Amino acid sequence: MPIDPAVAIGADLGEVGFAWTASDVQLYHLALGAGADPVSPRELRYTYEDGLQVLPTFATVAANLRVFEPPAVSFPGVEVDLGKVLHGKQEVIAHRPIPVSGKAVARTRIVDVFDKGKAAVIVNETVATDSDGSPLWTLRSSIFARGEGGFGGERGPSDRVELPSREPDAVIDTPTLPQQALLYRLCGDRNPLHADPAFAAAAGFDTPILHGLCTYGVVAKAVTDEFLDGDASRVASFSAKFAGVVFPGERLRTRVWREPAGLLITTTAPGRDEAPVLSDTLLTTTD
Repeated sequence: MPIDPAVAIGADLGEVGFAWTASDVQLYHLALGAGADPVSPRELRYTYEDGLQVLPTFATVAANLRVFEPPAVSFPGVEVDLGKVLHGKQEVIAHRPIPVSGKAVARTRIVDVFDKGKAAVIVNETVATDSDGSPLWTLRSSIFARGEGGFGGERGPSDRVELPSREPDAVIDTPTLPQQALLYRLCGDRNPLHADPAFAAAAGFDTPILHGLCTYGVVAKAVTDEFLDGDASRVASFSAKFAGVVFPGERLRTRVWREPAGLLITTTAPGRDEAPVLSDTLLTTTD
């Protein structure tokens, strides 16, 4: 079915109630690679219930922790084969530090649909509120659907983040685990693209790939540790564009520039000639 932006844009995708516990937070952090040094006080803030904090990127999985079926891209005016779908961009805005455990309600709507010619981009916005109706976080997510463009929609604005011409203030190398996608899928994203070799091959990949949101969280943690002394409560927002795939076990290289707008970031895979992984990435802080 062709994408119909007139039907899709503004569509209310409904409301979901959900809850999370300290164990859910710990699992998420471990799936990002936290705890590699199990006696580090900073790592224990991600992995041990005594003094536990929550990285704001946890918001990307909080509502789906109890979901065990692969996701479907079936919305009003949008029907896309899951095998054609990649995550395009993700933004998390933390309105306050996320509690270690809690209950919330999330409401999602389609805010834009763009026609990129050979692909379509569907932009969803999710606002999560606590039991008192106070906002916890806002998510904005772009889905990149290969082969689904050409329906006559608007191309959309450029949201490119211009990097300084000077050398970065830090270069951070971060390993990923060979089994990282298998760990991360326990946080709710059961897309077989990240676990099933045959499904990945049919989608055009040599092996299952790492979830884009896992890479997103790994980089957010690495930058938080390097620039914010591991204090997740200082992260106000984190946005990134998914510029390329990551294969589990690869090393990530993240370059960071400190600028008035926040921390400007780009991430590559050095083992594949610095192939781009995350681009147009910005982390803002509360101070």
